[in-house]
Amino acid sequence: MNYSADIKKLERHFIPEDFVVTDWEHLEGYFKDLLEREISSVTDLQSWLRDMSELEAVVGEDASWRQIRMTCDTENPSLEEAFTHFVLHIQPHIQPYADKLNRKLIDSPFLKELDQEKYFTYIRSVKKSIDLFREENIPLQAELSVAAQQFGVISGKMTVQVNGQEYTLQQAAKFLESHDRSLREQVYRKVMERRFQDKEALNDLYTQLVEKRNQVALNAGFANYRDYKFVDMGRFDYTKEDCFRFHDAVKQHVLPLVAMIQENKKKKLGLDTLRPWDTEAEPEGIQPLRPFQSSEELIEKTVACFEELRPFFADCLRKMKSIGHLDLDSRKGKAPGGYNCPLAESGAPFIFMNAAGQMHDVTTMIHEGGHAVHSFLAHPLELSSFKEYPMEIAEVASMAMELFSMDYWGAFLDNKEELTRAKEYQFERVISIFPWIATIDKFQHWVYEHPHHTLEERGDAWMRILEEFSSHMIDWSGLEEYRRYSWQRQLHLFEVPFYYIEYGIAQLGAIGLWMQFRENKEAALDNYMKALSLGGTKKLPELFEAAGLKFDLSAQHIQHLMSFIKREWEEVINN
Repeated sequence: MNYSADIKKLERHFIPEDFVVTDWEHLEGYFKDLLEREISSVTDLQSWLRDMSELEAVVGEDASWRQIRMTCDTENPSLEEAFTHFVLHIQPHIQPYADKLNRKLIDSPFLKELDQEKYFTYIRSVKKSIDLFREENIPLQAELSVAAQQFGVISGKMTVQVNGQEYTLQQAAKFLESHDRSLREQVYRKVMERRFQDKEALNDLYTQLVEKRNQVALNAGFANYRDYKFVDMGRFDYTKEDCFRFHDAVKQHVLPLVAMIQENKKKKLGLDTLRPWDTEAEPEGIQPLRPFQSSEELIEKTVACFEELRPFFADCLRKMKSIGHLDLDSRKGKAPGGYNCPLAESGAPFIFMNAAGQMHDVTTMIHEGGHAVHSFLAHPLELSSFKEYPMEIAEVASMAMELFSMDYWGAFLDNKEELTRAKEYQFERVISIFPWIATIDKFQHWVYEHPHHTLEERGDAWMRILEEFSSHMIDWSGLEEYRRYSWQRQLHLFEVPFYYIEYGIAQLGAIGLWMQFRENKEAALDNYMKALSLGGTKKLPELFEAAGLKFDLSAQHIQHLMSFIKREWEEVINN
């Protein structure tokens, strides 16, 4: 199949080309038109669906841009106001119409004449939305959307002074790679202390979010927010019990590998005791990897890497660069983290990240680049709803791209020794992320099963779960209070609750694709692109199957994949 990154903004047929979302008064007429329109045939129904899809794309993209602009500059009150205006004064009016339109679709006598295979996942999602809709949750969901963004506002202000110069926390992280252990400790403590200053603000914010989320769940007839969210996120193909089995498999089959990695690090550094500021360091005489100097160089080198892997991937990034859909530098006032934001009408997504010159930034850029490729591949699908793919396959897109790209990291690094170190670092990340995923996921299960917990109970639960998924190779003595609040650095807990187990599921898929890649590069990339081009038109296990993968969270499957990744890691460190 031929794929093109020469993506075009969707033509409008229902909404005027010059229409811009400003307020509800000017938007409501289009929703009324759809609600009142007579549907007399399956052809009418298909036309109605296309018009509804167009409206969703226009409104969805407007909302996305408001959020993008605000995260790029959290200190600009007008950008925050524009986002808040949409969430509080436009979105709440849309939700009742969306529910009525969903019901109109499901009640249509012509629904059964649609291609049932093609529309299966869409209709399933619509029925789920009808089941969950409650009028009384509209203001609560608006309040939650605004409150969740405060995490970025609070975190975006965090900076530390190192050697008389101000750094964001993302920029300061590069000092943790230094061979100077006293400098590493000094910077680590400064970063932790700066986070510690806002611990009460973040605790209060999280308490508000948990209370409101719990009320949303109760209003919708659920026992707790976890059970509500599993339905809301469309987790049709696995259960909370599957998550618990995943947690147990990580303890059994991944933690021993993490202990090996940390023991190897301790030996390399010649240390008797490994401290948290040692985990990213290199021995004296070995300079930290500095794969790029500027965001311009980062994008240039990523394009070169993607070009060698498959030219279509590079074309996607070139297109985004040409239209200004990249914001890569870390700076004060910018929200933390990184994301790829699909833009339903424009087609070409937006990548946001906080690059500071480290190898970690390269893998973040490649990760978000994988998401971007997914956006490009799904854009030609007929309806906006078809492009709303499960997050588990979305993260396969990004995590597999990290692994695929490793053979082409010569674009970033000059010599074999540096490439070996970079690959070793990548293997360590792939393995070490599993216990953290299990920790964050299990913590969320506890939080929402106990929504009225005290702050003391929250801290105790976090420490208990954190210990459960720790290798005990790192000495945390004297840092217990910092560690007790370490959950606060995880953006997902505040902004996208329960979105984290997806990374673990996807990492399993990514390793599976990389096993294919080792056997036959072109076939693996074909499978990858085939699965991503399906968007959300198939069930999650079917999307995995299209990629040549098995959707399996069992301990046996995880053990099989960990054995493979361990062999690959040992081959790198022993050569």
